[in-house]
Order: sequence, then structure tokens, then C-alpha cells
Amino acid sequence: MTRLLPRSLLGQVMLALAAALLIAQAISAVMLYRAASERREFALASAASFQLLAGQRRDLRGERRASGPPRPVTRRIPGAERGLRLPRRIRFTETAAVPLLPGESRNPAREATITQQLERQGLAVAEVVATERAVSADPLIAQSAADSPEWRERLPANRETLLVVGLRQAGSDDWQVARLAVPPPDRGPVRSLVLQTVILFLVLVGLLYFVLRRITRPLATLAERTRRFGSGAVPGEPLSPSGPDDVRRLIHAHNAMEARIGSMLDEKDVMLGAIGHDLKTPLAALRVRIESVEDEAARAKMAATIEDITRTLDEILSLARIGRSDAPPEMTELGALAASVIEEFEDMGQPVTLASGSRIAAAVHLTWLKRGLRNLVTNALRYAGTAHVSVLRENGMAVLRVEDDGPGIPEERIHDMLEPFTRGEASRNRETGGSGLGLTLARAVAEQHGGTLSLANRAQGGLRAEIRLPL
Repeated sequence: MTRLLPRSLLGQVMLALAAALLIAQAISAVMLYRAASERREFALASAASFQLLAGQRRDLRGERRASGPPRPVTRRIPGAERGLRLPRRIRFTETAAVPLLPGESRNPAREATITQQLERQGLAVAEVVATERAVSADPLIAQSAADSPEWRERLPANRETLLVVGLRQAGSDDWQVARLAVPPPDRGPVRSLVLQTVILFLVLVGLLYFVLRRITRPLATLAERTRRFGSGAVPGEPLSPSGPDDVRRLIHAHNAMEARIGSMLDEKDVMLGAIGHDLKTPLAALRVRIESVEDEAARAKMAATIEDITRTLDEILSLARIGRSDAPPEMTELGALAASVIEEFEDMGQPVTLASGSRIAAAVHLTWLKRGLRNLVTNALRYAGTAHVSVLRENGMAVLRVEDDGPGIPEERIHDMLEPFTRGEASRNRETGGSGLGLTLARAVAEQHGGTLSLANRAQGGLRAEIRLPL
């Protein structure tokens, strides 16, 4: 589910606005529908009460209900624009039987409303029944259809229902029955609400999109600039401030921070260069002087110490220089890159294997990535005697995997092994030639490319080291 949600600030705010607007309009639609239903129900109850009262008054004045062909209705049901017109002799009748057909259900809420309205007019109500039925199912209308060609033509196309209300007054056994056609629901408010929702959505979303783009565009540029600077890129020209004042102040602060960090990195490079020069020069002189030592064993031990110091110094300087290059990454086939590194070890007779795999191309800094892979292979050979290299594609990432059959690393120390000058147990001591910077340098190379370096013990024994690079 979370994969379907937008990740950007613009997308999430727009989605939240759309959801909030739709929920608010849905609540409004429900409230409008309920209000319209209540008004419609009250209008139907009022019309039925009026029809019962009007019919009773006509009876009291001695008026007889019309006979023969139906006549048009002179009063429409409140709220109806178009509806079935019932003749007066059908709208009000009197009968000795309850006006309910077999299987019909009553509507208690409607009966209570009509009872209240009739009692307010001074009628002594003994019982009220109310039900709805299909127009064609009513016996009186069916009889009219049999007698009138007009009704026979109109009924098959009529889809309205008929409200039948029966009133029995106190002290009487007869029922006074009112019939009225129930008008279809008015769809006008729903259409108006839908149109209102569309207009609100277009206006609000359009305005908010314009405002958010003005905010998110400079933020996206700032995020990309920060990502590139964090991966070790050399600082370029300061970003041009844009957007609202808050975003402009953020860009100004970032430019100042970037300039300060860039100046500190430049000072660090100068300092390390000077240290490297000042240390390598006396080390070279010392290497010449030990040739005068007559004890061969002592001379060899001194030479090994000088070489160890020189190698450690080179790794420190290399670690400091990672990412401090203006050269852009090159599109490289990673399988070929791994093969070139393996060839170096095969030429020295080292037991290194490369598993065949699919072609994977990525933009990389060729020299540094080869250095990182070379460090992992050297690490595997040093502590396990063998190395197995493979190049894979997993979840949109390029994976340079190096596995060995050695003793592995205790789980609680795996994270520490990526820190500078950290070595393992006795089997990984200084005498094996490790300086504690190989894995740190490989991790720096991976992070320079926006990737990661991970270490894990294999279930069958040994260590698995992976450089994962985004494609």
C-alpha cells in the first residue's frame, strides 16, 4: 500500500488535499441527501393529510366523487415536477376493509407523522395505515385502466410508486383512503454538488500546485546539491536563492555551510599532502640508511616496518582523496571491471574466481571502484586463502559480491570492522599485513557512488562482503 502513495512533498500534499476535499464533499452530500429525504417525507405526509381532510370536507358538504373518465388533478404533490395525475375518485375513497393488500408492509414512521398532522386539525384518529405499492398493483387504478384507453397506454411506461394512506376515525368502522403518486427523487442537488466539487477541486488544486511547485522546486534542487556534496563532490557555484523567503534563507545557509566545509576540506588536503611529503621523504632516506646494517635479519625487519608505514600512509592519503575529484563518472560494464581486477590476482597466482553473470552497466569512478573491489578481494585472500567474486543485479541495485571460506567475523564486531584502524581477532593482526583501513576505504568508495558496503557471515561459513550501487 505504501508503494502506491507519492513520496514527494508535492504529491503527498496534493493527495491530502484531494482526500480532504472528497471527504468533506461526501459528508455534505450525505447531509444534503438526508435533509432532502426528510423534506420529501414531510411533503408526502402533508399531502396525504391534506387529501384526507379535503375529501372528508367534500363528503360533509354532500359532494359526490366523480364517475366516468379520469379528470386531471388540480393540486400536485409538493416537490413534484412531473408525476402521475390521479383522478379525484381515486385520490380519495371510502371502504369498509383495511386498505392493505396481502403481503404489503406498513410504514410506522410515516403513520406517526400523518397521525400527528391529522390530530392537530381536530380529528379523532383511531388508526392510520400507510404503505407504498406499484401503481399497476392498485385495484382502483387497474379498474380505471380497464375502463380508460388513456390509462392503458400510460401505465406500462409508468415507474412511479403509489402512497396509500388509510384513516379510521374514532367511533367508525369505515376507512377513508387517500392515494397519491410518489414523485421520483430530485437529482438536482446531487448534480449541483458534483459540479461544485469539480470546480472546487480544479481551483484549489490548481492554486495549491502553483504554490507548492514554487516551494518544492528549489527544495528539490537543494536536496540534489546536498546529496552530491555529501557523496564527496567538489563544491561548485553557490545555488541561486529562489522561492519563498523561508526557502531562500535555507539556501543561503546551505551555501555558507558548503563554502565553509569546502574550505575545511581544501585545508585538510593541503595538510595531508604536506604530511605525506614530510613523512615519505625521511622514510625513503631511512630505507637507504638501513642498507648499511650488517645483520640481515634486523635489516629485513626494519625494511618491512618501513614498507608497512609507507603502505599505511598511502591508504590514509587515498581515503582522504576519495570523492575529491572533478572527473565525472564513466559508464562501465561492471562484469568487465571485476574481470580486470581478478586478472591482477590471477597473474600473481592467487586462487580467485569470478562467477559468470548478466551484463550490468553503471556510471562509476573506475579507478576508485577497482580499488574498493581490490581491497575486498585482498581481505578475503588474507584471512581465508580464497575469494569468490560475482556481479549481480538485485532490486534495482548492482551488487559486487566477494565471498570467502574463512572464519568469518563475530556478529557483535561486524559493524566495528568498517571503522578506521579496526582489526579482528588474533587471526587478523598486524603480522598478516592489515592496516585496518581496507574495509573503511571500500565503504568510502561505495558511499561515494551513493551505495553501501555490507558484511555478513555466510550460513555455510566464511564472510560475504557486498558493494551495492544504485542503477
